[in-house]
Amino acid sequence: MSRPVTILVAVIGTALMMIFVLGLSHSISTGFAGFWGGFPFMVIAIVVIVLALYDLWEEAIKKDK
Repeated sequence: MSRPVTILVAVIGTALMMIFVLGLSHSISTGFAGFWGGFPFMVIAIVVIVLALYDLWEEAIKKDK
């Protein structure tokens, strides 16, 4: 794939993953578990999102051909 297509697909995939994980975290925190029950998952979700954004930067945007 060309570089612009790779970046576009990577951004779309990362965005969909972020929406899913943040939605899951929100539903856990506002549901039966409450804020403090969902807090550990929220912290893990934030770490996973940061790692996904770092991987997007390293593999799609920064990578030289």
